Amino acid sequence: MHEIFTAMTEDAQFVLDAIQENMDHAIAHLDREFQKIRAGKANPGMLNGVIVEYYGTHVPIEQTANINTPDARQIIVQPYDKSSIQAIDKAIRTANLGFNPQNDGEILRIAVPPLTEERRKDLVKRAKVEAEDAKVSIRNARRHGNEDAKKLEKEGLPEDEAKKLVEKIQELTDKYIQKVDKLFEMKEKDILTV
Repeated sequence: MHEIFTAMTEDAQFVLDAIQENMDHAIAHLDREFQKIRAGKANPGMLNGVIVEYYGTHVPIEQTANINTPDARQIIVQPYDKSSIQAIDKAIRTANLGFNPQNDGEILRIAVPPLTEERRKDLVKRAKVEAEDAKVSIRNARRHGNEDAKKLEKEGLPEDEAKKLVEKIQELTDKYIQKVDKLFEMKEKDILTV
């Protein structure tokens, strides 16, 4: 009986590890989505997701150019291969980010316009939607974990161990929901700071 109990505890730990991994993924995804939502300051992450057609293949912009922000209002895109400058310019324009690059043949300069109050509010709403999506992912991980805990109990995990597992799952959920709230607060502050 003792051997089964130990194995079940390992199973319970496996369930917890899997849930934590899923919740980590939700936070990482939220982080990436927040980087795409621009606050007032220019940053290279604003161009994440821009895909350039480069010699017949589609590649992320960061593989075709060096991207810098010399100040809070400007992004400089310096192609590794100068012949690709037109393709990079086109990719930025078609990415629908609201940017209008200035092409001088060597580099692309992107002036990042200051955000209007209305635009800031829209961006906060978008950030809130992303935060809610992350919370849904976290709650889904909790639901799957609780289902796994019930299965383990049916397979012989003692009831008190199953209850402990469910409690730990809830603790993890609360911790990750707080992380999402903190990330959202920081992003909201970033967006609303003029």
